[in-house]
Amino acid sequence: MRAYNVAVLGATGAVGQELMDILLERKFPIKSLKLLASARSAGKVMEVGGERLVVEEAAPESFAGVDLAFFMAGGAVSKRFAQAARERGTVIIDNSSAFRLDPDVPLVVPEVNVDDLVNHQGVIANPNCSTIIAVMALAPLHAAAGIKRAVVSTYQAVSGIGAAAIDDLNRQVKQYQAGEPITAETFPSPSAAKQYPMLFNLIPQVDVFDEGGYTKEEWKMVWETQRILHDDGIKVTATTVRVPVFRSHSESINIEFHKPLTADEARSILEKAPGVKVYDDPAEQEYPMPVLTTGDDLVWVGRIREDSTVSSGLNLWVVGDQIRKGAALNTVQIAEELVKRDLV
Repeated sequence: MRAYNVAVLGATGAVGQELMDILLERKFPIKSLKLLASARSAGKVMEVGGERLVVEEAAPESFAGVDLAFFMAGGAVSKRFAQAARERGTVIIDNSSAFRLDPDVPLVVPEVNVDDLVNHQGVIANPNCSTIIAVMALAPLHAAAGIKRAVVSTYQAVSGIGAAAIDDLNRQVKQYQAGEPITAETFPSPSAAKQYPMLFNLIPQVDVFDEGGYTKEEWKMVWETQRILHDDGIKVTATTVRVPVFRSHSESINIEFHKPLTADEARSILEKAPGVKVYDDPAEQEYPMPVLTTGDDLVWVGRIREDSTVSSGLNLWVVGDQIRKGAALNTVQIAEELVKRDLV
């Protein structure tokens, strides 16, 4: 099997590190591995698979000889280096929002729309973590009965912001235990004009507010779901909420279908869907939760029940580790498919 020269841009971040762990776990065919980051992290030594690698400062020439690059450092960085990488023959899988709505860039969840990869022109976009978790459950049901409308409410873990948010929530726990006032530094985001405590709180703002009073995160779920499912007629509305959970996003999804679909039929469909685990036995108090899904590669679905307020509707409770399937794992799965189809 051919091996590839691989680069990870944003190697020192939480998702970048998770990505490298998954590359090793799944035995991705790596010939050489280059770790790239900002000047601030350059020179740092990281151990990857027992080998000590020095992080390099990212520059256009960093991509010379690189077959495949994972961009895990944010939209501004992706836009800065994408053209330089493509000019050097590097195929990019980008985890930021920089290219997700570009009609020339495939937006891919391999279990859902893997065939879109054949049209790539050097860049493939990894969808938003909340969208990935949602469409893993929505796609097989849409294929069966056609989704007319979906109402999504998310309960998003703090690690979606980054390592600083995990540290901030930990600090707030210690402040509470010590009887000290709880101070806030990171929520709803480090750059927000106001900061709120996350401990014992819910914050109905993920990302910045945009048109119509929706946040960018909410609009991402609308537009990306339509793109991935190849159906801009699906009506999607979302409310995204940050909750005091360290890892794994949860989503309450209400779906209205064009065709009748019972809860039992939906359960049977989802049990056969790749990458999905049905965990749904209310009598035994069995339903998906972040403590069960953290570190797991599957998207868990439960609380599957019919909505009696519409002619054909269902409610689902969907939970997935947003750092794994919602980011790093989905990225690696895209890379595996590119290799399998000889598209690198």
